[in-house]
Amino acid sequence: MVEFAGWDMPVQYAGLIAEHKAVRESAGVFDVSHMGEIAISGTDAATYLNHVLTNDVARLRKGRSHYTLICNEAGGVLDDAMLYRLDETAYLLVVNAGNAEAGWDWLRAQTGEFSPTLANVSERYSLLAVQGPRAEELLDPATGLDLAKLRRTRIRPTTVFGHEVLIGRTGYTGEDGVEIFAAPEDTGSIWEGILALDIAPAGLGARNTLRLEAGMALHGHELGLDINPIEAGLTRVVAMEKGPFIGRDSLAKVLEAGPTRRLRGLTLTERAVPRDGHPVTTTHGPGVITSGTFSPTLEAGIAMSFVPPECEIGDAVTVNIRDRDRGATLVDTPFFSNVTRWRAKSK
Repeated sequence: MVEFAGWDMPVQYAGLIAEHKAVRESAGVFDVSHMGEIAISGTDAATYLNHVLTNDVARLRKGRSHYTLICNEAGGVLDDAMLYRLDETAYLLVVNAGNAEAGWDWLRAQTGEFSPTLANVSERYSLLAVQGPRAEELLDPATGLDLAKLRRTRIRPTTVFGHEVLIGRTGYTGEDGVEIFAAPEDTGSIWEGILALDIAPAGLGARNTLRLEAGMALHGHELGLDINPIEAGLTRVVAMEKGPFIGRDSLAKVLEAGPTRRLRGLTLTERAVPRDGHPVTTTHGPGVITSGTFSPTLEAGIAMSFVPPECEIGDAVTVNIRDRDRGATLVDTPFFSNVTRWRAKSK
C-alpha cells in the first residue's frame, strides 16, 4: 500500500506481473475509487461543458461517454477526463484524483455567463474497474443487464450483486471491460462478489504497465500544464470546429506553426528498462522519456517520450539508462491493445 492523493492505494496483491497477465489473459479488478466525480446538469450544461472541455459535447448522445481534456487559456492541460452523458441535461465528469480539488475549483470559476448546476459528487461514488478479455463472460451473471449488448463507451444504470450501480464500458488497460460506479457502502460487498467470480485483484503497478502498453496518457507525465494536446498526440479530442472554448486560440497557433515536440513510443532493442526522465538522443536533437517500463506482454523495455517533431516512426534512437546509451526504435502506439479487436467483433 502507498499514499496517493490522500488515499491509501494498493500497488500490488499477488505481484505486478501476475496481475498484468491476469488482465491480459482473463480478467482483473482495480479499486480506483480515488478518482473524482463532478456532476453537471441544467439546460445549458452542454453549452457550458463545450466552453471548458476540448471535445465536442454536442456530439455526445445520452448513455454514452468520451475522452476529453480540460485546458487553460495557454493550451496547457489541467487534466484529462471521461465525460458521461447520463440524461438529456445531466453529465458526469470523472477526473484524476491528484487534480480533483483543483479541477473542481477551476470548473466552478468558469461558469461566468452560464448557469449549470455543479456538484462535487466524489463522496457518493466508489469506482471498480473490471478489465480483461473474460470480463464480460465472468461478470455478466452478476449484473442486471446483458453485458454483450453494452457497446464500448456506453453507460447504463443496472445492478451488480443486487446493488444499484452505473456500468460504463470503458477502461484504462487496452482491454475490454467495464467500470462500476457504486455507493461506497455497497462497494465492499461488490468487491468480494467480483473476487468470487475468479477475477483477480490488481493494483496500481499493473494498471500502469497495462495503460502504458495501450499507449494511454497519464497526467503529470504525457500531459500537464506545460504540455499541450497537439504535441501529446491528442488532436483527435480537440474539436476546433465546434467554436470558442478555453485554450482554443492558443491551440490554433500550435496547429498553424506545428508543435515543437511530439510524443512518440519507443521500444528498447537491448534488454534494459527505461524510466521517466531518461534522456533520449535522436539525429534531430534531444528528447526525454515521459513514462517507461518493462512490458510483461512484449517482454521488452517500452516507453513514451517527447522527441523533436522531425523524428519519424522507425528512427533509431538511444536512451541513456544509468550512464549507458541503450539502442531503441521509435514506434507507433499502442504497443499492445485488444480493444480494437473487441470493438470489431461486437459490430
